[in-house]
Amino acid sequence: QMADPFLYNTGERSQYGCLGHEVQIEHIKAYVCRPSFFTDKAVIVIHDIFGWLFPDIRYIVDLIAGHGYITICPDFFKGTDPWKTTDHWADFADWMKAHDPVKVDKEADVVLKYLKEQCGAKKIGIVGFSWGGMAVHHLMLKNPQLTAGVSLYGIIRDSEERYNLLNPTFFIFGEKDHTISYDQITLLEEKLKQYCKVEYKIKVYPGQVHGFAQLQPEDMKPEDKPYIEEARKDMIDWIKMFI
Repeated sequence: QMADPFLYNTGERSQYGCLGHEVQIEHIKAYVCRPSFFTDKAVIVIHDIFGWLFPDIRYIVDLIAGHGYITICPDFFKGTDPWKTTDHWADFADWMKAHDPVKVDKEADVVLKYLKEQCGAKKIGIVGFSWGGMAVHHLMLKNPQLTAGVSLYGIIRDSEERYNLLNPTFFIFGEKDHTISYDQITLLEEKLKQYCKVEYKIKVYPGQVHGFAQLQPEDMKPEDKPYIEEARKDMIDWIKMFI
């Protein structure tokens, strides 16, 4: 039995009663939560490998909507199966080939069009976790329509052009994340300093493993809670600064 490399226990989860609703946008299903008042500000949330139905990600969508944003989490896997806790890590590389986080441009464009035309959004930000963090990093290099981005523990590693961000981007990492080495974070910092022409920020949260920032309050360990809450506040503050 190979150990789960994420140290991210998705097994026991409290039930979550979602505040939003599901919509169909062209070929994509999406979960949307809106604040109780009109706003022309929106945030796209990109899920991790566990997909758009996972309670943790829906909790994040509702949380961001509570700060006054039309918030949407599209199914970037387009109806195909997300990674499941019963799947074997030996198959993960193959699964990733079929679910490439840098091949999200078409879906992002469909969602941006929906937010602008159907929801009246004028400023749109993006937040992504793990797989979604890699997708955010990619989109912040490619899509000028995204005003600001937050990439949580996702890094594009094998491309030399990953430092010319188009708009302000915040990278959040956990210190104990053994899917992302400290060297990779240091390299990202050095290269951004060299090439990046927009505002950016990198922050590493002490003692935190991969996936730490998504947990619902009742699923948090007391020792991690302050760091999780700080990461969330930092994420929201970054969005509020630009959107």
